[in-house]
Amino acid sequence: DGKMIRVQCDYRLVVDNLMDLTHETFVHGSSIGNSAVAEAPFVATHGERFATVTRWMENIEAPPFWAGQIKDARGFEGPVDRWQIVRFEAPCTVAIDVGVAPAGSGALPQDGGDRSKGVNGYVLNTITPETDGTCLYFWAFARNYSLGEQRLTHQLREGVANIFREDEFVLEAQQKAIEEHPDHKFYNLNIDAGAMWARRLIDRQVEAERSASPTVIPIRRAG
Repeated sequence: DGKMIRVQCDYRLVVDNLMDLTHETFVHGSSIGNSAVAEAPFVATHGERFATVTRWMENIEAPPFWAGQIKDARGFEGPVDRWQIVRFEAPCTVAIDVGVAPAGSGALPQDGGDRSKGVNGYVLNTITPETDGTCLYFWAFARNYSLGEQRLTHQLREGVANIFREDEFVLEAQQKAIEEHPDHKFYNLNIDAGAMWARRLIDRQVEAERSASPTVIPIRRAG
């Protein structure tokens, strides 16, 4: 289940936000964020149309949202191994593979990648520009646990909506700051690697469209 949000910002800011999930530590501390997200190392990769950011957090305390999910679905309480695998597909679709499993239960790639004892979700995001300063943000949350519980489906939709509402405040403040300081120079950090590649891929597609020469077909009139 999911929703559509009209956000007062450039659509690329939403992509930036999704490609760098370290913001969870600071923006979503009451739900999906904790210090482990900002402290864990990550790997960024890219191709012709995609960019990925992969982060594994080993033997950590689960944040409130995930602690509740694995307790309700699996009856587990304790330290977890957590993953975030973010895949951007140009021009503006982002699929995020997220979840937690009991620490040491085999979910880590080097341990075989068996997530069956944990809970796994996908956050599906597609963003489309509306104007230079607004966009339509379509999202949905899919899961592989407690599939027959419609109550949980509704709770997850509303819970994720509240999380994204926190993002809205930050994104709209960013847009306002950019408009108020049009000459401000931005500096990218190491954690911006995924977002930087996403931006480059978008820029390449925009430039390809801009430089494409239209085909002119002459019209032959009778007489």
